[in-house]
Amino acid sequence: MDMTYLIYVVPALLISMWASYNVNRTFNKYKTVYNSRGYTAATVARWILDKNGLSHIRLERVQGELTDHFDPTAGVVRLSDSTYDSTSVGALGVAAHECGHAVQHDVGYFPMTIRRAIIPLSQIGSTAAIPLAVLGLILGFPLLIEIGILLFCAVVVFQLVTLPVEFNASRRAMKTLESENILDGDELSGARKVLTAAALTYVAALLVALGNLLRLLALRGRRDGRR
Repeated sequence: MDMTYLIYVVPALLISMWASYNVNRTFNKYKTVYNSRGYTAATVARWILDKNGLSHIRLERVQGELTDHFDPTAGVVRLSDSTYDSTSVGALGVAAHECGHAVQHDVGYFPMTIRRAIIPLSQIGSTAAIPLAVLGLILGFPLLIEIGILLFCAVVVFQLVTLPVEFNASRRAMKTLESENILDGDELSGARKVLTAAALTYVAALLVALGNLLRLLALRGRRDGRR
């Protein structure tokens, strides 16, 4: 713990904590606001997939709340227990969002392609970059510091490219829910608020990554200034 952590990382962590709280609060608010047509999230998800020629994409239930995701490797959209059978406007928004990712994958949406390509490097960076850089600082090995910083840059790039992927999936979701008259009026507003709150968690994740990168750069600069 040092001042660089307090200056660069702590503010981003506080924003991340608020974003996590906000998405749960918003989802909990709108999971009790039900759509007037009585559609379940699973029904809507299946319909969106089929309408986009994705009948081969399976739809499965997964345990938990807000654990919804699209798995391109397995070719499946997984909806959480809190979403699958729910008729709430929040659940329909989440389901449509995950189907938006399936459509992105099918049409070769470029930011998603980039994100998938850098996943292995970003995973290595998220676990090894900071320990390598700190070890280099402690032992006085500049090469380890540079490797750590470069690896963590991959984490930042991954978080950065995630933003257009998530925002685009939400735009696709809202466009479908509105144009196909699945939701309307206040129902659309509720779904949009849930997806906006979820998107802010990805913005917060980027800020945390940037904070950690700035901290590493500051520590390297401090070390170079003492040489």
